[in-house]
Formats: sequence, C-alpha cells, structure tokens
Amino acid sequence: MQVFRHLPIQQPTPMALAIGNFDGLHLGHQALLAKLVDTAQAKGVTPAVMTFEPHPREFFAPHNAPARLSSMREKLEYFEEAGVQKVFVLRFNQAFAGISAQLFMQDILRQHLNANIILVGGDFCFGAKRQGTTQSFIDHGFDLVDFPPVEVAGERVSSTLVRNALADGDLMRAESLLGRPYSISGKVVHGAKRGRQLGYPTANVHMRHERPALTGVYAVKLNGLNGVANLGVRPTIAGVPKLMLEVYVFDFNGNLYDQHVHVQFYHKVRDEMKFESLDALKAQIAKDAAVATDYFKNQS
Repeated sequence: MQVFRHLPIQQPTPMALAIGNFDGLHLGHQALLAKLVDTAQAKGVTPAVMTFEPHPREFFAPHNAPARLSSMREKLEYFEEAGVQKVFVLRFNQAFAGISAQLFMQDILRQHLNANIILVGGDFCFGAKRQGTTQSFIDHGFDLVDFPPVEVAGERVSSTLVRNALADGDLMRAESLLGRPYSISGKVVHGAKRGRQLGYPTANVHMRHERPALTGVYAVKLNGLNGVANLGVRPTIAGVPKLMLEVYVFDFNGNLYDQHVHVQFYHKVRDEMKFESLDALKAQIAKDAAVATDYFKNQS
C-alpha cells in the first residue's frame, strides 16, 4: 500500500476513492471499505482512500473536538488489511478548509487523483462552508456508489456511538459497533520504573493524542497476553499530570521496550482514583489484577 501525504501531480491510473475521517474504523467504515475494494475490482481501477489530519473538528474547534478513537497509524494498518492500495492523507489547515466544493471536485479529485468513482457516507459534506453534498458529485458527473447505513440494534453505527459507549464504560457495546474489541496501539517507552518498584512492572505505551475515548482501569490483552491497564494521568503520583497507558501483563518477564504493541480493552474495572499513599495504590493494583484475572477466567 502506498501512502501519500501530499497531492501527486497526477495519478496515471483511474481510481475508486473513499473519502472520510474513518475514526475508529467501525462496522460502517469496514463495510464502506469492502464496497470500495469490490467496486474497484469490478471496474478495473485502483481502490484508494482520502483521509485528513488533523480531524476537521480538531482544526475548527480544538477545545471541543471529539476524543480520538484511532491514530493515523492504526487507520493505515486497517486500510492495508482491507485491501486499499493507495491512501492520501491530506493536511487539514486553513488553506484546505477554504477550497470550494467545485474546486475540490475538479482540481483535486479529477486533475490530481484521477478519481471518477466516489464512495462516502450519506451525510458527507465538503468544501468551504460545507457547501458540497453527495448530490454535488452526481451533478458534476462522478459515479457515486450508493451505500446504505450499517445499523446495530436499530441504530446507525457511527464514531459518536462508539465514543459514547467507551465513555460509559460499556466495552461490549463498543465491541458490537466495532466488530472487535476496542484497542490502542503504540510504542512501549521507558518510564520512571515506579510500577517495578511497587512489584507490578508495566509496559508504558506512548499515547499520540491527549484526549482518549476512555480512561480508567481495564482488563486488557497486550499482544494477546492477559493483563490489567490504567489509562489516565496517575493522580497519586506527584508532578505534572501526563496521560499514560500503563499495562501490567500477568506472568510475563520479557522485554517490550521499543516494540509496537496492541492493547485490547475488554472490561472496565474502575475509574481512575487518587490514593493517600503508594502503599494504598499498591494494594489497589493487587485488587485490580485479581478482578481482571477473574474476568478472563470467566470468559474461558
């Protein structure tokens, strides 16, 4: 899969292009990408995706933007798994936000990308002041692939529904919308080794964004290994609060530093809390580990 972070002068071969933020890669996104690949194969063109960084709502209202469900790396990994051959990651800035809908279609989609087949969600809007709609593609001669919404339990699947489920601690609901357990991936970095001092060495997973969709203590799997994780700012530890994902993996003595790991969230144990002492924190970690252990035993 090729990834472009700028617009090419012109793509030599025609493309079927799916456009969107794809945050979380939920069942609706997955169905859209499957339709993209099937359409591209049937038409003999290249399946491609256009997405944006940052999320447009992060650009326009950074303090009120929605929590991130997935990093760009996670999105790219899923695009490749789905069979996408080219991804265009466009920088969403003031200049891009000011492009008219007509210029976006004529200059970017046709001239640069050679995209005549378009796949988007039914409520997709684009261009300056969101003037472009799905009807705009049809009016300008694009082949717009009809795509019905995906529903779960009578509700249209959306990134917002996933965020709400995670914020409520409803991991099963989130999994039903995603088609898989919610996960965060990242590189294991060195920390203060405080977990090791407490008898619970943790893998500290680097967080790329400061606004996660969930916080608290969870039963998790790190690369398939059972464990318990804290995602938050560690209020018991003195110093400047810093968002961290710390995973204690049960019965593991290996070295994970600098490895890119995948953490899946299965069950919420509790909210993050502040303790009076490190001894009180250590006692609570033992309780949390026991809850997570029991959870996985009951699932087997």
